[in-house]
Amino acid sequence: MRSFVLALIAALFCASAHAAALPRSTISIATKHGVAVFHVEIAADQASQEKGLMFRRHMAPDAGMLFDFHQPSFVTFWMKDTILPLDMIFIRDDGSIASIAANATPESLKLIKSTEAVRAVLEINGGGAAALGIAPGERVKSAIFTVH
Repeated sequence: MRSFVLALIAALFCASAHAAALPRSTISIATKHGVAVFHVEIAADQASQEKGLMFRRHMAPDAGMLFDFHQPSFVTFWMKDTILPLDMIFIRDDGSIASIAANATPESLKLIKSTEAVRAVLEINGGGAAALGIAPGERVKSAIFTVH
């Protein structure tokens, strides 16, 4: 009986861990240096957006998190409990990059605001945008963006 209970607890734990996994997608950004490809987790609900990349100690160079707000709005981020330095790429509804907040300071409570209403924010490793030549005006290709 005890082994059955332990097996049930283990199954429930695995199921809850699997349920907590965010959807993943591959996105690309065409830059003057070539195409940058990222394998991202999609944070599309309030709970996943509030947690974001908090407490992560490592992120692959081609990884990131795409925050989908579903409609354009002014957004504000901070780095509380975020250990990794990040670049925040603010993206309009049509997929064009509005602005980039480069190298956000880990653990900082300083507010990082969009300069205009945006549909999404892509977080990548700090310094990645400059290293890859990602700049405002370029387009992010993802299924969430409309093409005008």
